[in-house]
Amino acid sequence: MIKCGIIGCGVIAPTHVEGYRALPDVEIVHISDLIPERMEKLGEKYGIARRSVDYHDLLADPEVELVSVCTDHASHAQIVIDALEAGKHVVCEKSPGRVPEDLKRMTDAAKRHPELVVSGIFQHRFQPANRTLRRLIEEGKFGRIVGVNLVFNCLRTNEYYQKDAWRGTIAGEGGGVLINQAIHHLDQLRFLFGGIRRVSALTANLTHQGVIEVEDSAAFVVEFRNGVFGTVNATNSAAEEWRSMLSVTGTELCLEYANEKPVHVEGLDAARAREVEEALSLEIKEQVVGKQYYGVGHTAQLADVVDAIREHRAPEVTIADACGSAVLVMAVYESARTGNWAEVPEY
Repeated sequence: MIKCGIIGCGVIAPTHVEGYRALPDVEIVHISDLIPERMEKLGEKYGIARRSVDYHDLLADPEVELVSVCTDHASHAQIVIDALEAGKHVVCEKSPGRVPEDLKRMTDAAKRHPELVVSGIFQHRFQPANRTLRRLIEEGKFGRIVGVNLVFNCLRTNEYYQKDAWRGTIAGEGGGVLINQAIHHLDQLRFLFGGIRRVSALTANLTHQGVIEVEDSAAFVVEFRNGVFGTVNATNSAAEEWRSMLSVTGTELCLEYANEKPVHVEGLDAARAREVEEALSLEIKEQVVGKQYYGVGHTAQLADVVDAIREHRAPEVTIADACGSAVLVMAVYESARTGNWAEVPEY
């Protein structure tokens, strides 16, 4: 039996609770939150008796082996480091850090504790369609990929930002649409097409003036390490709740892929195009926990973390890999500030 603790009882915490509850021989024994009422509500709902306002009390609990960090961005690095120093395995929600220094501190701490499993949540890597698309790319179904374009739209109102003091601030969140919402799909780009060498970006606050101090919209060019070019356009000022639209241009096949579903597939070989379209047209039967756009990947990723602990191996998404997606966002911010191309470090 692997016993877990959850630090942070906000919006994403129930998704972690339900994910762990779906796994065999896993039990949640301790939760923590700075806001007692929020912690009590989650504890009562799921029958979790041990509750602490100070997360250090949870880390001192000898029964807790694995900790989910579900707090605000600014606190992630220190909580992860403290958990590792307390001898706990850790899985941290996105973004793993707010600034590059956070990422270095976390990855350095993970290196000091190779005996512990440390992962960062990027659950879209575990979506069945994304895993299938990666396999099809690796099998050469697209021929040589010569272009990638991502458009990400969602809506975050002024009320959303005003609900929590840390949101929409440099100190609390580190950024806006890119570090909070679009980061999932920037990670998807890395998962599908490999590392990114550099970016050239523009960012702006178009509709939340006077409410946030970060960007609600961004557009940038990416150069992948394999030489392919791509573009990204992201906003949380759109008139739709959540939609990602990815286009893949290959010498043999082209794909338009929206919310992990194929909407247009065309290629030189009609049979290959049909094969790819059918392979990506998956029916997801699992129930999504939380918001629909979270997808079904959380449980699969938590299962991988638990298996990694039992099998004494690295998780599929290491903390270094998760930091690779966070530092991509930070490179975009650097480019937008300086007006120059920004290099994306490797972790």
